[in-house]
Amino acid sequence: MEHNPDSSESLATADVDTATSLCLLAGKIMLQSGAETSRVEDTMTRMAASLGIPLSHSYVTPTGIIFQAGSEASSKLIRIAERTTDLQKVTAVNSVSRRLTNGTIQAAEAKQELLGIDRAAHAFPVWVLIAAASIASASFTIMFQGDWRDLIPSFISGGIGYSAVVYFHRLVKVKFFAELFAAFLVGLVSMLLVQSGIGAQLDKIIIGSVMPLVPGLLITNAVRDLMAGHLVSGLSRGAEAFLTAFAIGTGIAVLFIFF
Repeated sequence: MEHNPDSSESLATADVDTATSLCLLAGKIMLQSGAETSRVEDTMTRMAASLGIPLSHSYVTPTGIIFQAGSEASSKLIRIAERTTDLQKVTAVNSVSRRLTNGTIQAAEAKQELLGIDRAAHAFPVWVLIAAASIASASFTIMFQGDWRDLIPSFISGGIGYSAVVYFHRLVKVKFFAELFAAFLVGLVSMLLVQSGIGAQLDKIIIGSVMPLVPGLLITNAVRDLMAGHLVSGLSRGAEAFLTAFAIGTGIAVLFIFF
């Protein structure tokens, strides 16, 4: 695509503001849904170019986005307080971005679609996520060479652990404590099931049951951002992943200290 450096200056202020709001909305949805920062910056840049702003500047971290539509425009900042994993929303925003870039849709239609994506609930209801976490926990336990008698205990404790994360995170907005309490509960339920004779290997049950809590996407995005040269974002995501892993380990350790 051939860029015209002066094209952004020829746009009306209202058009620049509209394009800036559209790019920031797309970036916010992607970042809140778990996209890596390099993808967010690339999407915002492509959308701005398709709206007549080829020289946009963006700086994305896991907790905020700074965007400037050209050297003459003022920069705008939005803060990202809540982050989750919803790759369906990331895919939907990418689809809107591609159609906007190809000229299939206009800015007004793209904004309506992005607002709909932003308002949409999570891709799957909570009960589906809990069921998936239970099945994953049981599968991980067998994969880690657990006994077949550990299948049901890990299914139960993994589901309870994921449910606890969802519940505690609504009560305590600090993610670290929600994950710590959930890990402690996973260990306690696993221990009770083994002591009652339902399970056989406590260590394999606990390891399999905490796997849905492990921040795999955070670690992947941290490595991806570091490899792309986004050192601040990579280190931030790495620190967040470390805190989650520390919370899981602390919860299990506290259980063994008291019991």
